[in-house]
Amino acid sequence: MKLFKYLSLAALLMLASCTPSRITSTWKAKDAQVRPYNKVLVLGLIRESDRALREKMEQHLVENLRALGYNAICACDEYGPKAFENVTENDALDKLSNSGIDAVLTVVLLDKTRERYYVPAEVVYSPYAVYHNHFWGYYTSMSVRIYTPGYYMVETKYFWESNLYDMNKKELIYSAQTHSFDPSSSESLAHDYGQLIVNNMVKNNVLGKQSPSQKAF
Repeated sequence: MKLFKYLSLAALLMLASCTPSRITSTWKAKDAQVRPYNKVLVLGLIRESDRALREKMEQHLVENLRALGYNAICACDEYGPKAFENVTENDALDKLSNSGIDAVLTVVLLDKTRERYYVPAEVVYSPYAVYHNHFWGYYTSMSVRIYTPGYYMVETKYFWESNLYDMNKKELIYSAQTHSFDPSSSESLAHDYGQLIVNNMVKNNVLGKQSPSQKAF
C-alpha cells in the first residue's frame, strides 16, 4: 500500500509539472471586490505575427467571463485588431465609453522564447555501477550511458500578464503574471489560460457569479 501511495504521489507531481500554464504572481487593489459590470472588453496585446493566438486568447477569456454571467466581448470582434493604434488616450476612452464598456481585461504576451536542449538516452543502470565493485559491470553500464545517442527537443515558453481595469473608477483592480510551457496547441494554451486567470480572479474575490439582477445600469 505504501508503494502504491508513493507511486500515486509521484504521478500527481508529474502531472503538476506538465501543467501548460501557471500563475507566478498576482496583485489586487486593497478595495477590490466583486463588482457588477455592464460590459467587459477583453483586449489582447500580442504582436501581429501571433494574431491568431491573440484572437483565441480573447475568445477563451470571453467564454469564461460569460460563464460567470458577465457581458464580455472580444476587442478583435468589436473594434478590429488595430482599433487602438495611433489614437489619443481621450479618443480611446471615448470609444470605450460610447460602447458601454466599464471594465477592460488585458492579456499581454510579454515575451516568447524557444529553447533547444539535449535529452540523454534513458539508460537502465547496473547495480555494479552504483557500488563500483566490479570493473566489467561498471564499464559496460557507463559505456551504454556514454555511447547511446540521445536527442534534441525544442521548448517554447510564453510569459503573460493580465490586468483588470475598472473604467468607471479608472483604476487597476487586479494583475497576474503567468508562464506557459510548451503547449500542445494555441487552442489548448488559450483554453487553459482563460480558465486559470478567471478562476484566480474568482478565488481572489475580484469576480463572481453574476445574475441579471446584479448587473450594473
